[in-house]
Amino acid sequence: MAKTRVQKEEAVKSLTQDMQQAKSTVFANFQGLKVSEMEELRGICREQNVDCTATKKTLLKRALDSVGMEVDTKAFEGGVGVFLGKEDEVAPAQLIAKFAKDHDVVKIFGGILENDFIDEAKVLELSKLPSKEELYAKVVGSINAPVSGFVNVLAGNLRGLVNVLNGIKENKA
Repeated sequence: MAKTRVQKEEAVKSLTQDMQQAKSTVFANFQGLKVSEMEELRGICREQNVDCTATKKTLLKRALDSVGMEVDTKAFEGGVGVFLGKEDEVAPAQLIAKFAKDHDVVKIFGGILENDFIDEAKVLELSKLPSKEELYAKVVGSINAPVSGFVNVLAGNLRGLVNVLNGIKENKA
């Protein structure tokens, strides 16, 4: 059943709000996926806190125009899936790139990062970056490294003292 004009306007309004709130957006073709594969993709999206929406190209074009983006949605082939990352800029790109490796049907069209359109190559580059949690872990490890080194130096002095005392004890015994 076809959507009414009011439903289409509501869909454009909702998509516009979602795109304004999102830190990054990825557009991909998902047409040709089996229902089970699509459900798997949606489940992965939920786990990583990425919104997944299927939309028509004309409605997407209107939403992009209202956000102030000039994107030629007619170049997108097949159905368009919009993946919105509201917490992590890298999550949608990583999710779609990983899913596309296992499913040949999925094709990345591009995305939006910091209010600029990025092409497929940039999305793939973005997908190779570590997530926020990984970066936080690396920063904590870097901060912790000098402290643990200092502790090892102090422990080394104590170990040396214990070895000397054990040597003296063995010589006397």
